[in-house]
Order: sequence, then C-alpha cells, then structure tokens
Amino acid sequence: MIRKVMAVGAFTVLLAACGTAEQDRALSGAGMGAAGGALVGGPVGALAGAGIGAAGGAVTEPSDVQLGEPVWDDPSFWD
Repeated sequence: MIRKVMAVGAFTVLLAACGTAEQDRALSGAGMGAAGGALVGGPVGALAGAGIGAAGGAVTEPSDVQLGEPVWDDPSFWD
C-alpha cells in the first residue's frame, strides 16, 4: 500500500506543474493527485494524493515542467 501511494505521489509531482501561475499548478496537482490517490487507496489515498499534488504544484516553477496554458484560461472554455 505504501509503495502504491509513493508511486502515485511521484507521478503527481512529475505532472503537477501544469499552468503558469502557482495557483494553477497547485490546483491541477491537487486534482491529479486526488484522482490517482482515489484509484489506489480510496478516500484516504485521495486525500494523500491531493495534498502531495498540491504541494508539488506549489513548489515547482513554470519552467520545470511546461505543458502549456491551463484550459480554463482559454475564453472558449467558458462558452
């Protein structure tokens, strides 16, 4: 179980830097971490994954991993 949580955490940290603003990276990291954690460990895994993902997104710089602008910054997203 611990290995699964660690693997999800590592994967989340690698992908947590989606977006250019710190808030974008933290939110996307939390979302991905929660989703991955829920698959591996249910509700407890989701909480752990969200925390790890948010922290990973908050501490990374946009130049560390740049996957483009967040989708919600595109005006056509809200149409």
